[in-house]
Amino acid sequence: MSGGTAAVLGAAQSAFGKFPDRRLQDLAWEAIGAALDLAGVEPAQVGAVFVGNVFGPSGVAARVVRNAGIGDVPVVRVEAACASGTLAAHLATRAVRSGEHGVVLALGIEQMSVQFGGAIIPENSDPEGSLGLPLPGLYALQARRFLEQHGRSEADLAAVAVKNRAQGAKNPLAHRQQEVSLEEVLGSRPIAEPLTVLQCCPISDGAAAAVIGRPRAGAADVLIEGSGFVGGRAWPGTPDEPWGTACIRRAKDLAVAESGRPIGEADLFEVHDAFTIGELLTVEALGLCGPGRSPDLLHDGEFSVGGRWPVNVSGGLLARGHALGATGLAQLAEVYAQLTGRAGPRQLPSPRIGVVETMGGGASGLDGNAAGVMMLSAP
Repeated sequence: MSGGTAAVLGAAQSAFGKFPDRRLQDLAWEAIGAALDLAGVEPAQVGAVFVGNVFGPSGVAARVVRNAGIGDVPVVRVEAACASGTLAAHLATRAVRSGEHGVVLALGIEQMSVQFGGAIIPENSDPEGSLGLPLPGLYALQARRFLEQHGRSEADLAAVAVKNRAQGAKNPLAHRQQEVSLEEVLGSRPIAEPLTVLQCCPISDGAAAAVIGRPRAGAADVLIEGSGFVGGRAWPGTPDEPWGTACIRRAKDLAVAESGRPIGEADLFEVHDAFTIGELLTVEALGLCGPGRSPDLLHDGEFSVGGRWPVNVSGGLLARGHALGATGLAQLAEVYAQLTGRAGPRQLPSPRIGVVETMGGGASGLDGNAAGVMMLSAP
């Protein structure tokens, strides 16, 4: 992505949870209003809006933006499964860097509770869908492969949930704010062996927003150093590796090349942990360690607060929740809060570099619908 620079001028999220009686517009304004206030930007200054949304009705983007007092600007709804919000941020970044717009709003919205009581129903036209294999089953297959291939235990998976629930307990906007023990995770209701219900993210309602523009002298703007977004490739492929990891790695390589700094320099990571195995595979795909090594770093505390690479300080999808279209922007809002010292009781000591990674999956025959990785630096 060539051209000028872009920065996050302000970013925020609504509370995540199950809110079937709330209007989606109200959830959206909770995030938009906070992001605009943090940015010091008026609605009339926004030149375009990119909205990440998966399951909303036709026209949902324009309807939500209208209620926010933003009018007479391009409003574009984008969908890339779980990575929809990250795609909105990526496109907003491109629009600012190219000079097409001075200030752009990236918004993610989803209200899952009114549509799904459990796992998302798979697409019947895909082979997995015709067999009744939803994403928990696909991730469970990856988990079983990981355990067998690397000689790991189910406790290694469950430890991810323990860590993220402990971190999410400090996030007042998280869907789940209670800590859990290893025994509770392993003993919770089986979903798709070896994954139990406490190793699966909750289906959530919520919104998140980021105001993206040119960095301003003297302002607490977070520079977007690199933003990579890729589509899926044929899978299984060569070399044989877990589903999704190659897609994540390609996005990471683009973001790193643009940033000019290695991924290991980052001080925090918000990654896609829809299931516990997802976090382990993702940190390996990002290059923080070799295949099968992630549980070692996890148990050594390297991915916890106080460790070398804190992962999902917000609680991640496992605790904060997973409102599909809003997830990527909620991750971005957490990194923005950390890099500007606004994260409250979960604030890390003086982080300088943050990474967002979101993988959208589910399309049959691909190593993911899409993946996005963003590298950001503190003011």
